[in-house]
Amino acid sequence: MLEKLGLLPFRTFIRNKSIQNFLFLAIIQSSNILITIISMPLLIQGIGVDQFGLVNLALAVIVLLNIMIGFGYNLSAPREIAVNQHNKVALSHLVSNIFSGKILLASLSTLIILLGVFGLDLFKEYQLILVYSILLLFSEATLPLWFFQGMEKMKLISIANVFSKLLYLMGIVLFIHSPEHSHWVNFIMGFFGLAVNLFLLFYIHTFLEIKFYRPQFSAIWLSLRENILFFFSNLTGYISVNGGLIILSFFARAETLGMYSLAERVVMVLRLFPALIIQAIFPNASKLFKSDITSFNSFLWKVYLRVLLFGAMIAASVYFAAPFIIRVLSRSDLTESVMYLKLLSPVLFLSCLNIPNITLMLVADLKRLLFKASWMMCLYMILVTSTLTYLYQGIGLCLGILSTDIAAYIICMLLLRKQNRKLYNGFYK
Repeated sequence: MLEKLGLLPFRTFIRNKSIQNFLFLAIIQSSNILITIISMPLLIQGIGVDQFGLVNLALAVIVLLNIMIGFGYNLSAPREIAVNQHNKVALSHLVSNIFSGKILLASLSTLIILLGVFGLDLFKEYQLILVYSILLLFSEATLPLWFFQGMEKMKLISIANVFSKLLYLMGIVLFIHSPEHSHWVNFIMGFFGLAVNLFLLFYIHTFLEIKFYRPQFSAIWLSLRENILFFFSNLTGYISVNGGLIILSFFARAETLGMYSLAERVVMVLRLFPALIIQAIFPNASKLFKSDITSFNSFLWKVYLRVLLFGAMIAASVYFAAPFIIRVLSRSDLTESVMYLKLLSPVLFLSCLNIPNITLMLVADLKRLLFKASWMMCLYMILVTSTLTYLYQGIGLCLGILSTDIAAYIICMLLLRKQNRKLYNGFYK
């Protein structure tokens, strides 16, 4: 057996573009998580718990606006880049229009913040922090992740992401020492993110020979119209995934919120895995779907079965290791948090169920179907989770989240079967 394992073409395995995409995307996400974990105690010690909460509140507003800036390009752009990999002229026009569109959206988002702060006197407790966070909008607008993902060249951007996060961590250590410095926290993150992104744009122009043309406003407007359903899909998906804690805040006391949020942090890390898989296989899947539908279905089935097996193993590991995980994160035995984490441990496996349905919708450019599935899932999540949380509080929320993942799989599969029977039968039969 060992001899057979030794004969496996490991180098060929590592050179697989989808495997490389997944690994580098995993590096990006894991570095983000690691830097967040390291920076949290440093920030709390430097600016205090109250200001730390306001910094995160401002960041939540920015993240919501970043969904508008992304405007579905994270889903549509990699496919367009992938199918035009060898056409420098088409790539140049695509890149120019997408960056121009995102910068326009970032400018609009900036205007919304400034109008809210100085015109309507909103966000009173953290106005200064929010204004200094505006740089994060342009950091998001200039992030070329979608380009490197479509080109299947993820190594450079993964290194650049780690470097920018390390610079951010260094900035916290050097400059954030008192509550009066709280407005610089998100500014530092945005500044270093934007600086690294501009270096990546220089690399794209100089070494990959991609030209930057003047924006074609008609093409930008057309792409925004085409992506509007992706945007609403992302928005409803964000609410479905991140809305649980907000719902719980209406029905539970602060202690329960704290216990649940600790378990939720672990679950949020697990939830990254299915998204990483879809992003990693998307460029190759798009090319196979266009050139050879049989090879596409075979490729997707192989990925699906392996992901389900891996998801089941990780879910079981989290269930049995829940007491240890909570003890490491909190440095104490929190029985209620352990219970929530055990209840939520199947989330990874259940969210993996929907990978082929989402991939089929993306490669076939079924934006309306994806949007319809997203808002149905969001509506189900709000209604069912709110009811269960009202009746059973934290336990009800966990059950609602699990049922939402199951409902999402059923909704997507039934919609796909109804709207595009040929595509559905090609994969499932």
